[in-house]
Amino acid sequence: MTSCHLVVGAAGLLLAIGLVMVFSASSIEAALADEPAWVPGVKQVVLACVGLVLCYVAVRTPIGLVRRWAPLALVGVVVLLVAVLVPGIGVRLNGSRQWIDLGFTDFQPSELAKLVYALWGAHVLATRDRYLTVKAMLVPLLPVFGVLSFLLYLEPDFGAIMSLALVLVGLLWGAGLPLRFFAWGLAAAAAGIVVMIQAAPYRMARITAFLDPFADPSDGGFQAIRGFYALATGGLWGVGLGNSAMKWNLLPHAESDYIFAIIGEELGFLGCLVLVTLYGVLAYAGFRIARRSADRFVQLASVAITVWLIGQAAMNMGYVVGVLPVTGVQLPLISAGGTSLVLTLLIVGLLIRFARCEPEAIEHQRRRERGRLARLLLPVPAVAVDPVRPRRRPQPAGRPADAAAERPARRPAVAGGRTVARVAPPRPGEPARDRVPAGRERRSADGRGRPADARRQPPPRARSSAPEPPRRPR
Repeated sequence: MTSCHLVVGAAGLLLAIGLVMVFSASSIEAALADEPAWVPGVKQVVLACVGLVLCYVAVRTPIGLVRRWAPLALVGVVVLLVAVLVPGIGVRLNGSRQWIDLGFTDFQPSELAKLVYALWGAHVLATRDRYLTVKAMLVPLLPVFGVLSFLLYLEPDFGAIMSLALVLVGLLWGAGLPLRFFAWGLAAAAAGIVVMIQAAPYRMARITAFLDPFADPSDGGFQAIRGFYALATGGLWGVGLGNSAMKWNLLPHAESDYIFAIIGEELGFLGCLVLVTLYGVLAYAGFRIARRSADRFVQLASVAITVWLIGQAAMNMGYVVGVLPVTGVQLPLISAGGTSLVLTLLIVGLLIRFARCEPEAIEHQRRRERGRLARLLLPVPAVAVDPVRPRRRPQPAGRPADAAAERPARRPAVAGGRTVARVAPPRPGEPARDRVPAGRERRSADGRGRPADARRQPPPRARSSAPEPPRRPR
């Protein structure tokens, strides 16, 4: 159960640190907006509780059920990404139409698109695993990636496109794509980034601000420079929890995009080091699950999810410290944000489910004495490889419910199978019938269950009346 414990421990500590830092980073801005200082933090706690409920649901969900509904979920995600572009449905904030107003919070379909794409891609690659070629890898994944990226580009949400690309890289890497194709993909991605930068002037401003933020300290480099000041002020030990100066409306988006800078200011270099270590533990646990699992779908999904989560964390911390351009992605389990937090906890639940389905983990759970509450809340997975069952089709109106039971049994697909002939014992006073050969007999080529030489012999009555052939002398 080591993989499960590592996922629970690392994700739980990251969630606890994130809730504390959201309380600290958002309190001053809420107070300056004439709101109670605890409102943003309490909202984050409520969303975390919703995410924990979904995490528990994911732990209880069979893997076969996840695979069964992954294609339909992908269609639903495409519908949501189209709906968010419709005025009146999608909400425009900070120049992008990325959210759908649900009343109590804003839902971001792009976050759900990453998870569904990871699960669908793992399902497709696992289904084609026996005859998997380079074409079989790229043909289903790249066209769907192009459609989703185009819809995200229309919002526009460049950070979500980068995160979706991380999911694609994780799927292809887990499937065993040769490295030369990754080099070609990197060259194509660089060309696409150049085209996107030339199409929108603000993206070029982000690149120039990343290369030299002090060249435009009042506009393009304002946020990056304030992040540098926050990290420099924290030093080794930090100024203390709650004592940040940059959160006094000096650092934009301090509770979401730049919360890593606030952690560096209040908790210092040691606090940042603890955060990076926890992400490293989560990455090790994800790859450990992929290595020890017997299910190909679990292996691919674990690699894709781990690459996505850790890559997104690296992107966020990278642009805060100034080694990457600002993309606006959030720090998983740390940054304030309803959709991101809830779906990240759902992903953690899937990783826990994958860890509990390791063959060694199943064997350990069966040997260990477990209480009634533990058996009720966390049942032991039945098998290490959960088969994918087709979804039930609705029965026609005039067809009885037990019509499927009246169908003749299908013959086995493999020729030469074995069957067992069971004969009822004779009743008292009834003459014994000819004995049917008991035990297991090999099926004939026609698959009717008779011995291979039964077709060449006459029936019993014909054998009794036919004259015996003359015996040859010895």
